[in-house]
Amino acid sequence: MAILRTLQGIDPGQCFPLEGESVVLGRHPECDIVLEFGAISRRHARIVELDGNHYVEDLRSRNGTFVNGRLVTARRLLCDGDELGICDLVFVFQERPGDLDTADDGQSKAESHEYHKDRKATAMMVDDLDDLQQPVSSSTIMSKVDVSSGPSSLMLEANTAAKLRALLEIGRSLGKALGLDQVLPKLLDSLFTIFVQADRGFIVLKDRDTGRLIPRAVRYRQTDQSETIRISRTIVRSVMDAKEAILSADAASDTRFDMAESIVDFHIRSMMCAPLVGSDGDVLGVIQIDTLDRRNRFSREDLDVLAGVACQAAIAVENAELHEAVIHQQALARELALAHEVQQRLLPAAAPKIENYDFFEFYEPANELGGDYYDYIHLPDGRLAVAVADVSGKGISASLLAANLSAEARYCLAIESSGAAAMCRLNRAFCERGWEDRFVTMVVCVLDPARHEVTIVNAGHLPPLLRRRRAEVETICRSETRLPLGIDPNVEYPQLTLPLGPGDCITLYTDGITEAMNHADELYGYDRLRTRLAAAADHISAIGRGIIDDVKRFVGNRSQSDDMCLTCFGREEDE
Repeated sequence: MAILRTLQGIDPGQCFPLEGESVVLGRHPECDIVLEFGAISRRHARIVELDGNHYVEDLRSRNGTFVNGRLVTARRLLCDGDELGICDLVFVFQERPGDLDTADDGQSKAESHEYHKDRKATAMMVDDLDDLQQPVSSSTIMSKVDVSSGPSSLMLEANTAAKLRALLEIGRSLGKALGLDQVLPKLLDSLFTIFVQADRGFIVLKDRDTGRLIPRAVRYRQTDQSETIRISRTIVRSVMDAKEAILSADAASDTRFDMAESIVDFHIRSMMCAPLVGSDGDVLGVIQIDTLDRRNRFSREDLDVLAGVACQAAIAVENAELHEAVIHQQALARELALAHEVQQRLLPAAAPKIENYDFFEFYEPANELGGDYYDYIHLPDGRLAVAVADVSGKGISASLLAANLSAEARYCLAIESSGAAAMCRLNRAFCERGWEDRFVTMVVCVLDPARHEVTIVNAGHLPPLLRRRRAEVETICRSETRLPLGIDPNVEYPQLTLPLGPGDCITLYTDGITEAMNHADELYGYDRLRTRLAAAADHISAIGRGIIDDVKRFVGNRSQSDDMCLTCFGREEDE
C-alpha cells in the first residue's frame, strides 16, 4: 500500500496510508486526510489510483499543490520519492514504504536528497546547507585539491597538455556566453570534451537569498540515459564546507559514499566534484563529473584540471549573474518608467476651469510610483469634487491601490447625492475588498460654485487649511474627522459645509509635505505650512506655488522620503 510520509510540518515521520481509489486532503473534517491549517483549503487536493498508479490533482485550492516544487495544474503522476507540498506541509510519496533504503547519513529515503529533474528544468532544489551538520566518516577518497587560493596555483599543478586543453576549450566556450543558461551548458560540453570517460555531469548553484542548492545544468553522454538526477548530500557538503575538490577512483566501494543511492543506483565507478569559489571566497555551487566505466577512472591529473576549470567557471558564473542582474534591473526600470507614465495619466490632465475660481495642484512621488492621489471629479448641477488621499505604504502595491481608489471614488461620488454618503459607500467597498493591513486616508471637498459653498468629508486625513481673504489661516473639519477607509465598514462620515468668500482658499495636502526633512533631520512641519499659507499672494496658484517652493528650499538636496501631494482651490477676489 502506498503512503504519504510527513517530512515537514505536522509530526515529521507520520505516515498516512493511501487506501481506496480516491483520497482527499484538506481542512474539512470529512476529508480522508485532515490537515488542520488555516492556509489549507477545505478540500485542497486529491490522490487517485488508476491502473496501479497514483495521481495527484489540485481541487482549486487557494494556495496550490506542488510536486517537487512545481505547481500542479493538471492531474500529475506520482513517482516513488516525489515530494508533495501543501502550504507549509511537505510529504514524501512512497509506493513501497516497507522497503526503504538508507540514504547518505543513515536517514530514511524520505529524508535523502533524491530529486527528479528534466534536463531542461532548473527549479529542483537540494536541502538547505544548514541541515548538513553531521560529521563525515573516514573514506577512501584518492585525492583532494584545495581551491580556496584561486586558479593560478591549481593550473600549475596540471601537466602542460591538460592545462592548455582545458584553458582553450573553456575559454572558447565561455568567451562569448553571458547568461547562466548559456554559460553552464557550454561548460559541461567543454568538460565532456576534456574528460572523454565522463558519462554524467551536473552543476548546482547556491541561491544567494535562500542558501538552497538548485540544479542548473545536467548532461549525459548517452541520449537514452535516465533523466533523473540524484545529488548526494555527503559529497556536496564535504566539497563546499572544505572548499576542496575531491576524487574517488571507485565511488561504488568508497566508504564515504556508502549506501548513497545516487552512487549505487547510477553504478558510479569514479567521480570528481569541485566547488565553485567566488572572488569573495564564498562557495557558489559545485561541479560533479562521474563515470560508469571502471576501466577509465579519473586520475589526480584530471582532478587538477577540473579544480582549475572550476575556478575559471566560478568567475564566469559571477559575470553571468552580474549580467543577469543588470538585465533584470534594466527591465525593471523600463517597467517602472512605463508604470509611472500610466499613473501620471490617471491624474487630471489640467485644472478645472470654473468662473471666479482658481486651482493649483502638485504631485511628486518619492520613487517612480507613489501612493498619494488627487483628483477633480465633475458632478451634476455644476458641482466639483476635489479629492486628496494617501494610501498606506509605498511603491507598486500602493500605486495599484491608488488607481483602484480613483475609479471607486468617481463611481461613488457620481451615484450618491452627498459627499458623506459617497465616503460611506467607498469605505464599505474597500472593507469588502479585504486589502489585509492596507488603509487609505482621504478628504473630499465638494464645491458648489453657484452657491459659493464647499462641503468637506474627512476619512482620517490631515485636516484641510482655510485661508481667508485677510490672510487668516484656520484648521477646518478637525472634529468631523473619522477613521480611514478600509478599517471599519460601519463608520458613518459626517460632513461640514462652509461658505467661500472672495479670496478664500482651501489647501489639501499629504504628510509628504509636513514631514519633508532637511539635512538636520528637521521636519517642515504643520506650523511652517500655516505660516507660509498666510504669506501674501496675488492669486490661488501663487499660494500653492509658494508652498512648494518653500518646501523645496527647506529640504535642499536631501532625497525625498515620501510622496508629496498638494492642492489649493478657492474663490478669486473681486476686482
